[in-house]
Amino acid sequence: MFFLFSDMLLYTSKGVTATNQFKVHGQLPLHGMIVEESENEWSVPHCFTIYSAQRTIVVAASSKVEMGKWIEDLNFAIDMAKKSQEKSTVFIDSQLCDRSNRSSDEVSLEQESEDDMNSSRTSLDKQTHHRANTTMHVCWHRNTSVSMSDHCQAVENQLSGYLLRKFKNSNGWQKLWVVFTNFCLFFYKTHQDDFPLASLPLLGYTVSTPDESDGIHKEYVFKLQFKSHVYFFRAESEYTFERWMEVIKSAASTTGRMTLLIPKGGTGPMEINGNGI
Repeated sequence: MFFLFSDMLLYTSKGVTATNQFKVHGQLPLHGMIVEESENEWSVPHCFTIYSAQRTIVVAASSKVEMGKWIEDLNFAIDMAKKSQEKSTVFIDSQLCDRSNRSSDEVSLEQESEDDMNSSRTSLDKQTHHRANTTMHVCWHRNTSVSMSDHCQAVENQLSGYLLRKFKNSNGWQKLWVVFTNFCLFFYKTHQDDFPLASLPLLGYTVSTPDESDGIHKEYVFKLQFKSHVYFFRAESEYTFERWMEVIKSAASTTGRMTLLIPKGGTGPMEINGNGI
């Protein structure tokens, strides 16, 4: 599984420990990195090559759209990392000129502040437990990627309101206060509750109107499905129905896995998912 950060690209695999963490197999700094499409070279659909100072890897996306998202995000991150480094170099040079004029007390205080920061960072590193339905775990289990544009859409598309929910094999409808945020539906008994009864990550789900075979003869109903998991939701009006369909479509995705094909100097092929951050 790939993780794209502001200064590096990590590739990992799912851990087998109780902490449910990911094991890092390699990290590629963005400085000096080059990304090129390479479908013609390798005769593999939707593949591209990542050149870094440490090694070269070839990855293949599940679709043309998926590949485009990764190449766009990688090139943007590479460009921003380059600009950030140039600004940092200028800033450091100016700081070195000013440092000779500082008193020893100022240096001492600066060192103390840095020690506090390191201590805080160590404390954060000890927090190893993660919720099982975080975006990265959902990306792994459902073989999906999340791009920067997906994150921007998620911020712009948030919604809450009462909906009637029905499971595939149930008869009755349950009225719930539903909150959609961060690619996930959260279900509450009422809008006054502090904690949700349950949550449903929507990455990988499809949203549509019910089929004739579903036997749903109600208005303003939409259907959520991922493999054999099926849910029906009924809105109170045409407007709220269309709004829920709109925001859920911004999170539901069928984009799939990334495959690491050729790690130079590596041990062979391996499969990983992609998560652009």
